Amino acid sequence: MDRNGKFVEDIEALTTKLSYGLQLQEKSSLNTLKNHLLELQKSNIVKINHSVMELVCAKSLIQKGYRVHVEHDLEPSLICDLYAAKGDGSHIIEIETGFIPPEHALDPSNYLLARIASKITRYSNHTGKFALGTPPHYILPIPQTLLRAPRSRSAEELKTIKTLCDLYYTNPPVTMDEVRNARLHSVYTIDVDNLTAQEIDPQSYMRNRFTCEDP
Repeated sequence: MDRNGKFVEDIEALTTKLSYGLQLQEKSSLNTLKNHLLELQKSNIVKINHSVMELVCAKSLIQKGYRVHVEHDLEPSLICDLYAAKGDGSHIIEIETGFIPPEHALDPSNYLLARIASKITRYSNHTGKFALGTPPHYILPIPQTLLRAPRSRSAEELKTIKTLCDLYYTNPPVTMDEVRNARLHSVYTIDVDNLTAQEIDPQSYMRNRFTCEDP
């Protein structure tokens, strides 16, 4: 079986598992997301590890009454992984797996820190609630400055975050206003093996991130 066929097989199998216990409308919403991912995969736009995490997290949001979109356009050059809406509120979740491109093999830690900072800064200004989604085996390197409320950040801290983002992301660069208003509201731990997505506040996530439990 080629890579495309394996993608389709895995996504179909996952969606079937996720559909157990859902109401008809919820199943329909999940299938719509699945079909959209299958279409994107034909153009090699999405990857399997990322897509399965999106669907597992999407199920949790659908069950909470959100209308969910995957790979959603926010502006011409910015696409978010999950966009959820309920009433007048919106919720964006960006999936982060810790993947390091080959060109950053010599600066992986700094690159990941900048990527997380850039995602929080850029995406949180497009929604009322912003979250990062991550597998349980990966520890997000969240800058301490962005864990605090915007009013608690000094001018020097804001400058440091912008400088960090500008090292890797300049097309377009983040603005000082975006850095000033950036906010991480929650973290989703997405467990694909057990088909769960647990939401936790960032402070608790950071406190517990080195805690290991027996299997």
